[in-house]
Amino acid sequence: MMQLKDRMIDHRQLSLYHFLLIAGHRIKPLQQVHAQIIVSGKTTSLPLLTKLITSTCASCASTSILYTHQLLYSISNPDSFLFSSLIKTSTKHNFPRDSLIFYRHMLACKTECSNHTLTAVIKACGNLSALGIGKIVHCHVLVGGYGLDLFVQAALVSFYAKCGELGVARKVFDEMPQRSLVAWNAMISGYEQNGLAQEAIGLFECMRDLGVEFDLVTMVSVLSACSQVGALGLGQWIHEYINRNNLRLNTTIGTSLINMYGRCGDVIKAREVFESLVQQNVITWTAMISVYGMHGYGKEAMEIFHLMKLHGPPPNSVTFIAVLSACAHAGLVSKGQLAYTSMIQDYQIAPKLEHHVSVVDMLGRAGLLNEAYQHIQNMNPIKPTAAVWTAMLGACKMHKNITLGVVAVENLLAIEPHHPGHFVLISNIYAMAGQMDRVEMVRNVMIQKGLKKQVGYATIEVDNKTYLFSMGDTSHPETDAIYRYLDELMERCRGVGYTPVFESVMHEVEEEERVHALRYHSEKLALAFGLLKTQEGSVIRIVKNLRVCEDCHMAFKFISVVTKRKIVVRDKLRFHHFEDGSCSCLDYW
Repeated sequence: MMQLKDRMIDHRQLSLYHFLLIAGHRIKPLQQVHAQIIVSGKTTSLPLLTKLITSTCASCASTSILYTHQLLYSISNPDSFLFSSLIKTSTKHNFPRDSLIFYRHMLACKTECSNHTLTAVIKACGNLSALGIGKIVHCHVLVGGYGLDLFVQAALVSFYAKCGELGVARKVFDEMPQRSLVAWNAMISGYEQNGLAQEAIGLFECMRDLGVEFDLVTMVSVLSACSQVGALGLGQWIHEYINRNNLRLNTTIGTSLINMYGRCGDVIKAREVFESLVQQNVITWTAMISVYGMHGYGKEAMEIFHLMKLHGPPPNSVTFIAVLSACAHAGLVSKGQLAYTSMIQDYQIAPKLEHHVSVVDMLGRAGLLNEAYQHIQNMNPIKPTAAVWTAMLGACKMHKNITLGVVAVENLLAIEPHHPGHFVLISNIYAMAGQMDRVEMVRNVMIQKGLKKQVGYATIEVDNKTYLFSMGDTSHPETDAIYRYLDELMERCRGVGYTPVFESVMHEVEEEERVHALRYHSEKLALAFGLLKTQEGSVIRIVKNLRVCEDCHMAFKFISVVTKRKIVVRDKLRFHHFEDGSCSCLDYW
């Protein structure tokens, strides 16, 4: 009789498991199963409750996570497996704060942790950039004896990298007795996402030299790093690797390749990748529009946008940012205004700050400064930020409008009173207007505030190695040859009509000093080195961290004539293709 009763109980428990499986992650059926558990007297069955509680957490609804908390606190004897399952599930389904709450409850219950639990908790800390809490958990790792666990170490590398603590992340990485692919990817991604592209590329090359197999995640991070510094050679190698190994070019890696080729200056190759994709989503379409836009090919960008509306997915908010930016760089004001209106009326997309910045930039570059200022006035309910006023101030500098320039800088300094770039811009506006007393006043304010202009640098890739130059740089082992060649080059340019544009340097110094200051700008040094070290007829590609100055822009036109070389320069805002004495921007930049 007793055995029959036990079988009936087991059957009832199996039936409840069956209902849990049917319910899946739907909150209402799960609540019904919970009621059945209570009615059947199974509230002490930890396996049943563990399955129920992880299912409610995985339903990914705000109400379900509250219900999960209620369930957990109703259990008098939660075990390690229940806590571990719950913490892993909440981290996986993007409830990192709740993961930490569950972990704290686990510690309060003095329940033993596992390596998998700690891995999930560390990941939750990384998702929240909770550095302080993560350090405490790291202490728990060491005390618990999990300091050499591969899963925990990889999670720590990722956590510290996400928090910007790259030195600590690298220390943990270097101390790993055996590095997993997850750890390599976390470290490379950490470098790339924190703007240390060269370090990301260097670590990938180390990984490659050691024969460590890499995956899609690795390639996406490295391609993004290549995009940052213009490392076209390595980007091409990854593309060739994909082709050699017959890897499927999905939308993720395809978009990364489009961005890489575009930001490294090869628009034709970016379009080839775009056309070769079997599947194209809104991100790939937007990437192609953005590539054309940053190169100043507004007509081509609008053609892609037109094709997207006919044959592709509906454009989203980011797509319209790319479209408006393309119109701004190409002077397509009417098309940009139509796109902006269409975004609001046809696609019901409310303008965000980035859209307003692009519109102000578009109108301002075209000389429609009053219209740009009026747009700023009508931005409600969004308040103009520094980015909006910076676009306005840049347009005022371009068109030498001191009145609106002063208005823009007053608003800028009210928002960012210690940003040196704003002072530099207004100083340049005053200098171009010949108001040197005001230039001196602005510079004195900068000195008093201890503000310094951002240091400019330029990079160039030669034989798959990237070289960095700053203004007046003498650190390169071949400095003498570079300077000698550059001097000869500029004299040849003078012979065909080049004259320095002195507005690019201080106005109060003597002409000879100004010539010297202009000649050894970082982009000119990078160009001279590239011309010395590359084959005749090959394209020179340079990346500049700031906007290219007026003098370098003029000089590069003449250099493209005397050397018969095509020069591609990517500055802070866009690309410039110099060939046969002209630039693709048509001096609209």
